[in-house]
Formats: sequence, C-alpha cells, structure tokens
Amino acid sequence: MSATDAQDLIERYIGVWNEPDPGIRLKTVRDLWTEDGVHLLRPPQEMHDRAVSLGFGTAVLAARGHDELYARVTRAYEEFVAPGTYVFRIQEAARRLDRVVTFRWESFHTGEERVTGGGLEFLVLDGEGRIEADHQFVD
Repeated sequence: MSATDAQDLIERYIGVWNEPDPGIRLKTVRDLWTEDGVHLLRPPQEMHDRAVSLGFGTAVLAARGHDELYARVTRAYEEFVAPGTYVFRIQEAARRLDRVVTFRWESFHTGEERVTGGGLEFLVLDGEGRIEADHQFVD
C-alpha cells in the first residue's frame, strides 16, 4: 500500500462515520475492516475514572466483527451526524509505516462552524490493506 493508498483508506474511513445510507455504511464497514477486525476506544476520562473506581485497572471499549463495528459506526452517525450537528473530518494526512497507518481527525460543529474535538487513529492493517485493529484515542 502506497502513501496515496493510505490517504484513500483514511478518506473512506472518515467517510463511513458520515455516511447517511445504511446499506453503503454496512458495505463500507465490510470493505474497511477484516471480518474479525476490532475498534478499540479509550473512553472519555469520566467513564475511565468510574471504571477504575470500580476496580478495573483500565477501561477500554471494544467493537469486534462486522456486526459490532457496523453498530458502533451507526450509533456515532445517529448521535452526532444525522441531526446535522457535526461532521467528522481528517485533520492530519495519513502516515504509514509498514502495516500501521496513523492520522488525526476532528469533529466539526456545523452550526457553530468550529472544531469541537478530535483524536488520533492508529490502524493496524492485514496483508490486503484491511483494518485488523483500530485504536482510537480521543483528545
């Protein structure tokens, strides 16, 4: 996979979170992630602190496999994008090292015309360029 392909990958990745058509969203999830691919998210600090207070050493949220990944992407779309409040955008171009692609993304409030958040994405790819592991660090 070339640097151009890595950029295309992250454009499709960001696109799936903004995709209004459920059929296209599902197809894109299946195209982007391997069948047993995983999306790992370190939760917001408040949720993380609560988990630690309950005796967990750390808190990580995970969606594994196409069904859970589709549900995760769909929930984010419905909560943030569908109401017309936010869109997700690429903030920093793809960087590639062997099977790893990283990039920064942002959430943009369309009504207020300002960036409201974002994070770092760390993707581990299989030999065909599909996502095996997706590590999301929200700022």
